[in-house]
Amino acid sequence: MAISYDSLWKMMIKRKISAAELRKDTGIAPNTMTRLRKNEEVTLSILGKICETLDCDYGDIISYIPDINKKDILPANECRTININNRRFLGNKYKLLPFITEVIRENCYEINSIADIFSGTGSVASAFQDRQIITNDILYSNYITNLAWFGSMPYEKRKLQNIISDYNSTYVDEENYMTENFSDTYFSRNDCSKIGYIRKDIEQRYNNGEINQRERAILISSLLYAMDRIANTCGHYDAYIQGAKFDKRLELGIPDANQFNNVHNQCYNEDANELVKKISADLVYIDPPYNSRQYCDSYHLLENIAKWDKPEVYGVAKKMDRSTLKSKYCTKEAEETFKELISSISSRYILLSYNNMGTKGDERSNAKISDEVILETLEKKGKVKVFTKNYKPFSAGKSDIKENAERLFLCACK
Repeated sequence: MAISYDSLWKMMIKRKISAAELRKDTGIAPNTMTRLRKNEEVTLSILGKICETLDCDYGDIISYIPDINKKDILPANECRTININNRRFLGNKYKLLPFITEVIRENCYEINSIADIFSGTGSVASAFQDRQIITNDILYSNYITNLAWFGSMPYEKRKLQNIISDYNSTYVDEENYMTENFSDTYFSRNDCSKIGYIRKDIEQRYNNGEINQRERAILISSLLYAMDRIANTCGHYDAYIQGAKFDKRLELGIPDANQFNNVHNQCYNEDANELVKKISADLVYIDPPYNSRQYCDSYHLLENIAKWDKPEVYGVAKKMDRSTLKSKYCTKEAEETFKELISSISSRYILLSYNNMGTKGDERSNAKISDEVILETLEKKGKVKVFTKNYKPFSAGKSDIKENAERLFLCACK
């Protein structure tokens, strides 16, 4: 016999109470909230505190699932689990989370909301799921995965497991947008046929009302992660490897995302400089593009699949028009754009990630914003501290550059 707290989360969503607010009001520990999210047993005294706080009975927040229902649950080997860090992405900060969280924990106080305005794949935001999270990224493919991981709308996990299991077991041999444009480049012709079929089916299910907005995002994310796992590349989509063998099969998994996130979470797909003019948070985390390499050039194919506008592609790398996705932080306008961003932020703390590459690499790798401009701009906003940790970031190629370090510029705003 299993237990479920789905009724608790639904009650909280209806009353617009976040997990952080419930934990604060009841005084229960963070690890207890984790046990509740995983539908694990907790003591009656804990349940009593929750009932007292929400003015309800035990039966309103917990239910028992008879063993007979276990036949409806798919075996684990039919649908593997995906974690947020199971995707290759330039500048990913997942391995730096202990460093980032330690700096925040020891230097920032009463942080109940965090805005990650260049969120990428959402690795930094994932460290703060006990608080309100605001994510943003100019790439739709990153926005959709952030919506999957952090969206406030609940989803039905078992339903998505069944859909994904069907995708994995279905043989597809059809001509579609993917086969016509990408066969035997980044993926085999067979995988292209299946990718096109799955993406079309996700959209049809959404338009027919079979899945909600977050379930759509989770299914698209499942497809993007599966594609990234087998792609014939060295980590990005600037080029594919000529003459490679396609010996890996497309297999989707289920993202291990909380079914019931903070009801106040927000996910955006906007220009960061415009977004900060209309949001506020206790802490704004900034991890902008660093050099002249545009992210949309490296991840154009995933962006193409996520949006599913089926644009014309061209060149050996099969890229679509990306003019609207170019970031000023990769150009000579970076410093002025950064100054404008900082001046528009409404928060008590600003935390900027910016490594120490400076002018150590080739021209394309060099920093677009100088340390002098960073410090001068932040000091106009408040008191600044700098923290450093040696770190070699993910690179799509080989690099002989030594003494790489990540710096965190923490500004306590006036």
